[in-house]
Amino acid sequence: MKSTFAEDSYETDQEKQVAQPPLTKAASSDRIILLTREFAAIMKETNYLTLLQERKSHRIYQDDSLALEQLSFLLWSTQGVKSIRGNNYATIRPVPSAGARHAFETYLAVFKVEGLENGIYHYLPLEHAIEFVSAVEKLEETVSDSLCEQHWAGKAAAVFFYSAVPYRSEWRYGIEAHKLMLLDVGHVVQNLYLSCQAIGCGTCAIAAFDQAKVDGLLELDGDHEYVIYAAPVGLV
Repeated sequence: MKSTFAEDSYETDQEKQVAQPPLTKAASSDRIILLTREFAAIMKETNYLTLLQERKSHRIYQDDSLALEQLSFLLWSTQGVKSIRGNNYATIRPVPSAGARHAFETYLAVFKVEGLENGIYHYLPLEHAIEFVSAVEKLEETVSDSLCEQHWAGKAAAVFFYSAVPYRSEWRYGIEAHKLMLLDVGHVVQNLYLSCQAIGCGTCAIAAFDQAKVDGLLELDGDHEYVIYAAPVGLV
């Protein structure tokens, strides 16, 4: 990878032998729901060529609830952990990431998911579980407002929010990290699109949002962690 800086002008924290940051954000709640890894029963389309041909953005959703198994599949296929390399050095996931840094966290605003209380959740990829973060008054309206008043988003079954934890990538790549994270989050959301198509759901990626509002909604500090992408999901 070619850098715009002289090779000897910058050392990453990895090169300085600084201890690496955690692979994922730890749970902060005792309200944890374990998720299934059995997905065969919810598959509606498994032909890869058909998935590519039919993939598109969806902004209109059925007024039906998402099954918990469907939500579980979408979480696993975008940020689930398949294996851990070395002494907790890296995670291998269904999506590629530069240096296997996977510098993202997944949050959910849940409106209509079977078996789940409406509210904000955080995905725990190592455990393949979600934790309840908070209840939000007028959740659909609050989420739509945070997404620059895109009211169609509040009619989804859930909204996926992807946050960046930049130091997870900066530790290894330093000044190059942010470019790589932008590439990597594209891999994540493309998997979300194709996975939605496979189970009869739809999504539409959103980059237009009020940074302060979405970070506040998810209780992020906006500095060490902040939202970089959103995607409503519903049945189509």
